[in-house]
Amino acid sequence: MERLQKIIAQAGIASRRKCEELILAGKVEVNGEIVTTLGSKADPDVDIIMVNGRAIKNEKKIYVMFNKPKGVITSASDPEGRKVVTDYLKGIKERVYPVGRLDYDTEGLLLLTNDGEFANMLTHPSHHVPKTYLATVEGVPHGTDLDKLKAGIQLEDGLTSPAGVEYKDIDTVKKEAVISITIHEGRNRQVRRMFEAISHPVIRLKRISFGDLLLQNLKRGLYRHLTKEEIQSLMNLAKSGKNAKK
Repeated sequence: MERLQKIIAQAGIASRRKCEELILAGKVEVNGEIVTTLGSKADPDVDIIMVNGRAIKNEKKIYVMFNKPKGVITSASDPEGRKVVTDYLKGIKERVYPVGRLDYDTEGLLLLTNDGEFANMLTHPSHHVPKTYLATVEGVPHGTDLDKLKAGIQLEDGLTSPAGVEYKDIDTVKKEAVISITIHEGRNRQVRRMFEAISHPVIRLKRISFGDLLLQNLKRGLYRHLTKEEIQSLMNLAKSGKNAKK
């Protein structure tokens, strides 16, 4: 027997927190009875569990790393008919969802899964999972500007956590610089807004790592399945990040 919200999250319905909200809203039934009490338990191999009137299925867990191209929506569908990341996953029959997001103009490493609990562990702010980007910016930021990013910079939605920042390349002809930046948060367009705050707008942005998982030589628009060791390593990292902040 397992907690109901954990079973639903593992079925890929949503994060565990969102599953708790579904239970409290009376959207979950077990063997024909609505359950609204958090902590209720069920057996996914025996009980019939329904969410919003549909029975959940214990699908095979899928964990995928995808090299997202620029100009692709980080979503499973788009009402405007634009290209979405799942359009590139034709070989995967299970329904998977992005772990966090990359904005339309950002490329690079994106994880997708049908394991809601795994996704929540990696994206919850309290777990402090690092993500590293290569940002090509206008001009060459002064060292004191990068120090502001390292210390945490004030944005309209609050102060950012300290970031890891270093120069990677400087093009004096184009008057551009490539900066590596590592953050532990997932605010909307955060990296772009951080560089705008120091008056060096981002020209190109690419995520090259998520936790200790590296994009490396995976070609743009292609994906691969994570190994068991990689999955476990990411989960361990998320757990250690949470415990470190206690």
